[in-house]
Amino acid sequence: MRLYAQTPPRLIRQVLADLIALALIAVAVKFALTVHDALLLLAEPGRKAQGAGDDLATGLDGAADAASKVPLIGGSLKKPLQFAAGAGNGLSDAGQSVQHIVGQVADLTALALIVLPVAFVLVLWLPARLRWIRRSAATRRLVDSPGGADLLALRALTGPQRDLAAVAVPAGGLADAWRRGDQQVIADLSRVALERAGLRP
Repeated sequence: MRLYAQTPPRLIRQVLADLIALALIAVAVKFALTVHDALLLLAEPGRKAQGAGDDLATGLDGAADAASKVPLIGGSLKKPLQFAAGAGNGLSDAGQSVQHIVGQVADLTALALIVLPVAFVLVLWLPARLRWIRRSAATRRLVDSPGGADLLALRALTGPQRDLAAVAVPAGGLADAWRRGDQQVIADLSRVALERAGLRP
């Protein structure tokens, strides 16, 4: 099984198509990762809110503990400070929630920006490459089979006529020579069919 043609024109086209496909996939992945990183910057306010909430809750919890030690009114002072510490925890939770949502949006956006272009490139590029690989393998098997050269010659006769310009035309024409079993004409025509497929005899 051949992955690439043997004839230079088709080989160059295949290599260029492969390089373009790989470059487009690489650009799509790079762009998606850049967008992902940019979206993650939107989580910065959430990180700041979480940090501020944690600091506020820690400070107020410490103040509530200290206030509880004040004789007579310690219990009364402690409750409002603990309530305020709870608000700090709420601010921290809200900041964490913002970060989580932004992270999910960034991940899903990056995934979409990778999957859609890569799928588009693969749909355009991969079937043609696989089709050529299958056809070249079938053509190569045909060459090695009995009567394969005759079938390849027939394929050349029924294909584009411009490819036959390099074949010497005997008296009566190429089709007549093929019907008569002219081995030279059959060899020339099968060579044309192989070159059309990107293969060498």
